[in-house]
Amino acid sequence: MTQPPGADPRPLTGEPLSIDLLNTRWIDGDGPHDLLDSLSGLTVWLDSPPVREHLGPGPAPTADRATLDRLLLARRALDALAATAVRHDPATPEDADRLNEVLAHGRIRRTLGPDGTPESVVEVDEPSWRPAWYAAENWLRLAVDRPDRIRPCANDACVLHFHDVSKNGTRRWCSMAGCGNRAKAQRHYARRSGA
Repeated sequence: MTQPPGADPRPLTGEPLSIDLLNTRWIDGDGPHDLLDSLSGLTVWLDSPPVREHLGPGPAPTADRATLDRLLLARRALDALAATAVRHDPATPEDADRLNEVLAHGRIRRTLGPDGTPESVVEVDEPSWRPAWYAAENWLRLAVDRPDRIRPCANDACVLHFHDVSKNGTRRWCSMAGCGNRAKAQRHYARRSGA
């Protein structure tokens, strides 16, 4: 199915920001894809509703080389951390350092507003760090909440990840419509053919 120009072509969107960043790479019948292999792909990602929602108010990040390079740095860090999470291993110092390198370029400033309401403001060294910093910070939130719910798709040919928010925590597939149905069809064929 062809996508309209500027449409997000990824098969899985709507995951938390850190996982959404991981899912900028996918494999389909046409082979491997990487949404972040160009500035136009970066524009698509930055304009996607999950990203806009997570980045909150403020000016939209610029789809430039600096923003892309910093996002790729964050994605490499998240790739390594996702691999250790799958094995239920703690992060290695090197993996932690990669994520901390991104996190070092931003901070949350907490203040008490004039009306007595607590306020939190994210500050980054440069605007181009904002998407990468938010993705790294989102990973920390997921890792504190339920690290065991950060999972890769059970389809060995799929490279997508998801955050399992199902009640019983047994989700296995990036999507039942895609990988889940293929697995069911393969099991059905194996039973019918006696394999």
